[in-house]
Amino acid sequence: MNHARPGWAPDEERRKWQNPEVILSHVGLRAGHTFIDLGCGDGFFAIPAASLVGDTGKVYCVDTDVEAVGRLREKATKVGLKNLNLTVGRAEDVIVCQECADIVFFGTVLHDFADPSEVLMNAKEMLKPNGRLIDLDWKKESMKWGPPLQIRFSEEHASHLIEAAGFKTEAAEPAGPFHYLIVARWSTDRTTG
Repeated sequence: MNHARPGWAPDEERRKWQNPEVILSHVGLRAGHTFIDLGCGDGFFAIPAASLVGDTGKVYCVDTDVEAVGRLREKATKVGLKNLNLTVGRAEDVIVCQECADIVFFGTVLHDFADPSEVLMNAKEMLKPNGRLIDLDWKKESMKWGPPLQIRFSEEHASHLIEAAGFKTEAAEPAGPFHYLIVARWSTDRTTG
């Protein structure tokens, strides 16, 4: 998704209240992991993730915005990162691997997908059995930044969608002044959903 649209804070401003390295470390991303960023935009989370997973890890990035993916490619080249795999496409249509991911990440985008349920089912296909689904999204409150209030998902609604896709919520917590963070894993029965 294109994070350079009206209502979005520039990266420098955004980093004051949303530090991607801190968030990614908090959810357990580490060297050697495989990280999938669905709706990656121009790499606000993907670039730090690629640094954290290092040369032994991989970062798969998917977004519909050709220009944003191009900017992400340029940023990665500029800092010498070679562990990113970029795909232009709809997350509803893309499965980059089967059971390869330690983390599938939605960085403020779950509400943007045409079919969030389909995207969540695809995420389930890509996660390792012990992998984690992470949904970082905007609180459903009026504020200066972010998408219009009417398209935001409340934490409860996002949790319901995630659990309907066969995941079990492990944690749901505030993530700074504007966001919430949901951590989920496969339910014990993978066929649920």
